[in-house]
Amino acid sequence: MKKYLEIFVQFLYLGLISFGGPAAHIAYFQKTFVEKLNWVEPKTYAGFIGLSQFLPGPGSSQVGFAIGHERAGVFGGIAAFIGFTLPSFFIMYFLANLGSEEQLSQPIFVNVISMLKILAVVVVADAVLSMFTNFCKNNITISITFISAVTSILVSGLVLQVLLLLAALIFGAIYQAKIQQGFLDSAPAITHSNIRTELKNMKVFSFSIFVILLFGLPLLANVSKEISLFSDFYYVGSLVFGGGHVVLPMLQEVTTSIDNDTFLLGYAAAQAIPGPMFTFATYLGGELLVNSVFIGAFLATLAVFLPGFLLIVAFKDSWKGLAKFPRVAGAMVVINAAVVGLLMAAFYKPVLISAIHSHWDVVTALVGFWAVRYAKLPFIAVVIAYIGIGIVKSL
Repeated sequence: MKKYLEIFVQFLYLGLISFGGPAAHIAYFQKTFVEKLNWVEPKTYAGFIGLSQFLPGPGSSQVGFAIGHERAGVFGGIAAFIGFTLPSFFIMYFLANLGSEEQLSQPIFVNVISMLKILAVVVVADAVLSMFTNFCKNNITISITFISAVTSILVSGLVLQVLLLLAALIFGAIYQAKIQQGFLDSAPAITHSNIRTELKNMKVFSFSIFVILLFGLPLLANVSKEISLFSDFYYVGSLVFGGGHVVLPMLQEVTTSIDNDTFLLGYAAAQAIPGPMFTFATYLGGELLVNSVFIGAFLATLAVFLPGFLLIVAFKDSWKGLAKFPRVAGAMVVINAAVVGLLMAAFYKPVLISAIHSHWDVVTALVGFWAVRYAKLPFIAVVIAYIGIGIVKSL
């Protein structure tokens, strides 16, 4: 119980300060659980990021769930999810109750959020530098990183990201001897029987529940509004890859009864608050069940997150087990480098361009980067300082 509480508290803290969207969340997790607490090894963490890119669901929340699962099993993953999601859940729930745009347009709110977006620039820049140092140690991996970054900036889209990671996987598997530099010389030889053994370790029960709910819930949708709502949001969580802004068009499809102004208000709020953007579903669920706002918010939130977590439980151990074989490990080395490139691209868009609008913003970001990376100031002190600057600017 002590370990579960520790996981919950750490993720609750991050859920309160993690502004900036999925790229920033990955950076916050890197700084907290890899560098500070040493809960996961850098290579394991990069593997979680790679796995989340291949599975549907909320990418950064899946990484957080995987960290909790790695630390203390399924209940550790649940504790991580609840802690990280709780703050944004309640903010979006109360917004669904209020339904007022006035709160979002107040100067103090606008300025504080503006400063916290600049803080997200600091955190993501720090994470990019750390991950680049860890995973880009030769000309091949450095080249893969920059190819990934440049391509992602020039041609955006989820399909491209998946294709880049698949290309990295194939390249790494073929050229594993060159990229690993003897790191896995003593590792077991890869065989079809070994691969089959690792795949059998997949949690079949978890994957079965995922499939049963995906195909079974629509058959029960007419039983009640609550089941219909749960079915719709589970469908979205099962089929959207990439998380974040990618979920927007699918949520529009299942919430046609909500008018555009109400829909866009919730979307704007989801971008402005800390924590996962998938809590946009919390707001929409509350709006859909106007007579039971909390029930609607709760069911929509649970449904949209559940598929991604079931798939993490199903594939996490197999993903790690396969990574011990040379060719698979070689593929992971290149995938990790490609992921760093994707994070570089995300640092530019949307994190940098949505936060930096003047030379004073640049100065604020540079000072924050120095404070976090080199002065090693307590991160909570940096957060409080940025919030304070935002409050002062609104006076």
